[in-house]
Amino acid sequence: AAARLAAEQEVENLSGLSPSPGKDIFVVRENRTTCLMAEFAAKFIVPYDVWASNYVDLITEQAEIPLPRGAEMRGKCGANESELEVSWLERAYTLRLLFLKVGRGRTATPAGPGGQLRAHAARRVAQEGHNTSRGPEAQWRLARTQFAYDTGERTYFKDAVSPGKHTASSHRLSAFVTPAGKSYECQAQQSITLLSSDHQKSVELLLSEVRVQPFDISADFVFSEEHKCPVDQREQLEETLPLILGLILGLVIVITLCVYHLHHKLTASQAQLPRDRSQYKHMG
Repeated sequence: AAARLAAEQEVENLSGLSPSPGKDIFVVRENRTTCLMAEFAAKFIVPYDVWASNYVDLITEQAEIPLPRGAEMRGKCGANESELEVSWLERAYTLRLLFLKVGRGRTATPAGPGGQLRAHAARRVAQEGHNTSRGPEAQWRLARTQFAYDTGERTYFKDAVSPGKHTASSHRLSAFVTPAGKSYECQAQQSITLLSSDHQKSVELLLSEVRVQPFDISADFVFSEEHKCPVDQREQLEETLPLILGLILGLVIVITLCVYHLHHKLTASQAQLPRDRSQYKHMG
């Protein structure tokens, strides 16, 4: 059964189709149908220790690690849990994203073996209560993020003290919250803080140009209607607000001119009438 499932699953890195050089495109398909799509640009800010010039004190440097094009990827799709894994530089770096669907409309997930991410997801779903018709509307979110990295890799880490492999994980993450059946979109940069196994250092994951849908994709290779993040909604409002105010101001000016013109005509008509009532007998 596992071999059949693997054969029916396809993963595709379509980053070469992206017009943005820093944005990656990932697609997971099962049974010849798209079940997960993700587009985003990602960069990691990773602190690490190096020796000071006196070789006695330690100082902290920061490695900036971008997610490159052509990275290897894996993916899993489920009714309530989906997972995307991206790795590069011979798996020196691996990003894992776990998505959960909760609320009314979610279906029971059959028991089975899984990794730490899936076990954590099961616990989170159980904590949030059972599915009932009186529960909240179904929605999905990014529930957990992990970044595994090797400070012994020399591309981004220079002379790290005690080089080795570490894992940075999110804590109680609830990001990309989106109604079920929609995709999440956010062009603005977002930051997710991960706690590293390297002396509890904080690793920053910077995401931008995000478009993600891990559930309920209705058309192959096509995102469903977008649900914009609050930052994008605010920026869109800031862009349209001057136009709306300009239209309102223009309308006020037109109404003012119309009222003035009407008042002017009425005043002119009244001015043509004789003021001395004795002159009425001469009229006609």
